[in-house]
Amino acid sequence: MIASPNSAPSLISVVDRAACDGFIFDCDGTLADSMPLHYLAWSKSLLEKLGRPSDFTEEIFYRFGGMPARQIVERLNHDFGYHLPPEQTAHDKEMLFLEMLPRIGPVREVIDVLRHLGSKAKVAVASGGQTEIVCQTLRHLGIDYGPGEIVKFVIGSDQVAQGKPSPELFLRAAKLLAVDPKHCLVFEDAEPGFLAAQAAGMTWIDVRPYRSDLRAAAKY
Repeated sequence: MIASPNSAPSLISVVDRAACDGFIFDCDGTLADSMPLHYLAWSKSLLEKLGRPSDFTEEIFYRFGGMPARQIVERLNHDFGYHLPPEQTAHDKEMLFLEMLPRIGPVREVIDVLRHLGSKAKVAVASGGQTEIVCQTLRHLGIDYGPGEIVKFVIGSDQVAQGKPSPELFLRAAKLLAVDPKHCLVFEDAEPGFLAAQAAGMTWIDVRPYRSDLRAAAKY
């Protein structure tokens, strides 16, 4: 992990581009200020399915940040005795989130780093979300991806067997970028992502201290 300063943080200033060969960005909460809307989608979807407000508090939601939606449903079933079908519940929640997509804003401090790296850098986005939803989020933010663009690859949880905190997402990103994992720098905002980066043998930055606006529940 790269430590953050105590005051007036500047994310660009702590990124040593020459020390890394590959750069991997999470999406929700890192590039996109989308976590509040994800939680709203969860709350509305679970209310409809349970017929009452769920036990899935905002604090718990942020601790699960980066986990695929299906894994979250499985955790809710285990922790609270729900009997929700994981695949269908996750799908319905994601469809509700897509309706809110136009309301998402950027995390400027992180996108500034992305732009600073430029199209010659080896950059991937690796997210616990479904690939198509991540791609739609990036398009909404005006972030191009593909050969010749800043972001070369987009890896979602549907491309791997295990989502975060497993390192599989990040290791797949490193493989696609043709970069040794130990020479990759990960930008993340949640504990499952930190654990995944650590397990992958990668250096990582917690972007939360560098954000100018962050919900209190995300600062756990």
